[in-house]
Amino acid sequence: MMDKKKIQCFGILRFGYVPLLALLLVFASCSKDDPQPVLPELPEPGGGNSDFDLAAVDDPITDFMARYNVPGASVAISRQGKLVYAKGYGWADSEAATPVDTSSLFRIASLSKFVTSVGIMTMIDKGQLSMSDKVFGPGSILGTEFGDLPYPQHITDITLRNVLQHEIGGWNNTSGDPAFQQSAMDSRQLISWTINNRPLTESPGTKLDYSNLGYLILGRIIEEVSGKSYVEYIQQEVFNKAGIKNMQIAGGSLADRKPNEVKYYGQHGQNPYGYATGVIPRLDACGGWIASAIDYLRMVVHVDGLPSPSDILSPSTIEVMSTPSENSVYACGIRISAVNKNWWHGGGLSGTRTWMVKASNGFAWTIFFNTRNTSEGFDNAVNELVWPAVNNASTNWPDVDLF
Repeated sequence: MMDKKKIQCFGILRFGYVPLLALLLVFASCSKDDPQPVLPELPEPGGGNSDFDLAAVDDPITDFMARYNVPGASVAISRQGKLVYAKGYGWADSEAATPVDTSSLFRIASLSKFVTSVGIMTMIDKGQLSMSDKVFGPGSILGTEFGDLPYPQHITDITLRNVLQHEIGGWNNTSGDPAFQQSAMDSRQLISWTINNRPLTESPGTKLDYSNLGYLILGRIIEEVSGKSYVEYIQQEVFNKAGIKNMQIAGGSLADRKPNEVKYYGQHGQNPYGYATGVIPRLDACGGWIASAIDYLRMVVHVDGLPSPSDILSPSTIEVMSTPSENSVYACGIRISAVNKNWWHGGGLSGTRTWMVKASNGFAWTIFFNTRNTSEGFDNAVNELVWPAVNNASTNWPDVDLF
């Protein structure tokens, strides 16, 4: 276990923390071996006291890192759309003694799904797509380009809404996740293979069945409608409009590590660089992006419905994006609290854990780690790190924007 005194903390901003509140949540993951758990409600904002100093901010994070052998972390917090806290902790590369800073890039895993959802919502905003559009079959978005005719049962019933809300009717990530199969195939070939070889088990639109492959399909929808690559469209229509300059698709091997990207560390037998060649970048729309905590939060605050900064989506489209299915708390790339309408999502791959929340009290945050500990209590402990600071109505947050 890492000695807390040896954890080096590096950062540019520091504001706000209060005594610990318990919050039991777990992550939505992009990993093929990480089933989706049931998530309880997030707490209502308010309460606590405003006593705060630097140690109160740093100690819970450094304690957590020491307890779970976490080499590096990065966190960013906004209030009413303004960045009020950002900091890097520990090592981006332990062997080279390279510290994490606020520009360090992390694999964000399933937080990529919200990126893709914002891309789809941009097309809905422009009238290019509708939530009720069929995905496969004659006259659909993708037509008969994928898979062989005649299509198996339920394929032509899948709508855009079903894919966004993980209600395709199968192709889930609980076992034999198709997104991680057939590593020699590209994403388009993989979708066709899955249609031909993995029958759907339920009628689309009937229940939540978390699907990485579904978000790979959304990436191909973006390509079909825009005539551009998925990455090019997202960069032009989402990142550029939100002022994001350095989000990109991850490589799979240590040799493919991008400039300023952290090094990933496996625990409990995990190998962050052990995925078959090409699998990590192939995850693009479902789990392939790398980002800094600040840049990802920059995207969140540009689609959050708050007055400032200006959103890149219309209010009506944000409402569509953040309205969950009748069958679950899942909306479009995010989960929604039924009581207080908080947004949240998480991501995980071997060597990384990520988390995002947009709370109903005007705060939002991201927190990224360059390892993934599978021991009991890890995920809940992650969730306890940030809520106390933002859940205190008396904390004297600065009225500045440090994005």
